[in-house]
Amino acid sequence: MQMKGLFCLLIGRRGGGAAAAGMGPGGACWSWRGGGAGARRWLSSRSPAPRVCVVGSGPAGFYTAQHLLKHHDLVQVDIYEKLPVPFGLVRFGVAPDHPEVKNVTKTFGQTARSERCKYYGNITVGRDVTVAELRQAYHAVVLSYGAEDNRTLGIPGENLPGVYSARAFVGWYNGLPENRDLKPDLSCETALILGHGNVALDIARILLSPLDLLRKTDITECSLAALACSKVKRVWLAGRRGPLQVAFTIKELREMINLPGTQPVLNPADFTGLENAVKDIPRPRKRLTELMIKTALQKPGEMAAQAAAPRQWGLKFQRSPQEVLPTADGTRARGVRMALTRLEGSGESAKAIPTGDVEELECGLVLSSIGYRSLPLDPAVPFDSQRGIIPNSMGRVQGAPGLYCSGWVKRGPTGVIITTMNDSFDTAQSVLEDLRGGVLDVSVSREGFGAVGSILSSRGVRPVSFSDWEKIDAAEVARGKAAGKPREKIVDPQEMLQLIGH
Repeated sequence: MQMKGLFCLLIGRRGGGAAAAGMGPGGACWSWRGGGAGARRWLSSRSPAPRVCVVGSGPAGFYTAQHLLKHHDLVQVDIYEKLPVPFGLVRFGVAPDHPEVKNVTKTFGQTARSERCKYYGNITVGRDVTVAELRQAYHAVVLSYGAEDNRTLGIPGENLPGVYSARAFVGWYNGLPENRDLKPDLSCETALILGHGNVALDIARILLSPLDLLRKTDITECSLAALACSKVKRVWLAGRRGPLQVAFTIKELREMINLPGTQPVLNPADFTGLENAVKDIPRPRKRLTELMIKTALQKPGEMAAQAAAPRQWGLKFQRSPQEVLPTADGTRARGVRMALTRLEGSGESAKAIPTGDVEELECGLVLSSIGYRSLPLDPAVPFDSQRGIIPNSMGRVQGAPGLYCSGWVKRGPTGVIITTMNDSFDTAQSVLEDLRGGVLDVSVSREGFGAVGSILSSRGVRPVSFSDWEKIDAAEVARGKAAGKPREKIVDPQEMLQLIGH
């Protein structure tokens, strides 16, 4: 039996079952273990442990690492993150009043504490260390750094004061360091959110939520203070297409409809004829549309509490922004000129075509929620600027063996956390297949962080460990407890570093 250089993979539980061991040609040790469902493993001690590097510690990064560690008994995974703190959009994107979604960080913490996994925060790949240097230090490199930018409207006036991207606004109330000084002007009564996705509904809910609800969340201290002084009492959410094309889900819509102190304002005319149209569409879309229709047709007296509500929100359909209109002195936004549209086609693929008619919507706050966008990380990595992704096949970066990608930078900024989980498992599976098939040469050992650490040290970069993060975490939780909150996020990276003695 030929054993030299053999490196096979077991997918199954560790331990249990029968075991055998012996010597292969040339003195290579080998072992066999029978696991659940007859799974088996051949290992050669001549093959060094594969070292894999994951860039980005959001859901994509952690799910990729988790799958690799679970399905390979020897692989060692290092996770690099540009911020001192981990968890990406779970920390900085999930709404403060959705704590149940953040519970996934407990699983990520278990992964980070695995003996074969290390977390290195405060490292900007592409600046502190190049992708080429990582590829020399590891058998495989997985890019999972998400979408660090937002899509722009591309219309006149979008840079006026009073206009903000959803990404920056969400980052502001969630404590993303780069957005901590945003200081959005909330002195107007009417806000317009451009977009019909879950992020748009999150923002509307945060703008209109009673302060007593927000005080019990991990929303940042400064954004809570700003919202306490907010004059916003009306929020419109506008989209280019119709009710059958909205991207938000029923859970978020129901939360908005049931928000205390607010009244939904939906125009029944927008839903004319849809009762018949929904009969043959998939059930989730059908239930969502039926809830919108029911809300639109509700008589004012049916919900007395809502009728007397001091705040209101509504959906506007078939409206495409043409221009953000300035105040007379040109110093800030006063409204948006919208092109009215008609739909060509039906269902998800319907296109919005301008009719030639326009209307002006008065508002002092404009939030653009039309999607996030990934940016190129390093000149050495192929990047499709048009689609905002790294060109890949099943997570394998085109033309770069040993380089992989997962999450939004792989497929675009769509879906929820479970979408990213499945996507990341697929990429991790590609890495495992390439290890098994010999595409990745593990016969030569790689130094991993041993090599990268020396490079970082020579450049004056000091990484943050997961135990360092746990100190920051404990400090945030203690500060939150004093304020009656789950945590009070530290928003200044320098303060984080001082806290851990860096």
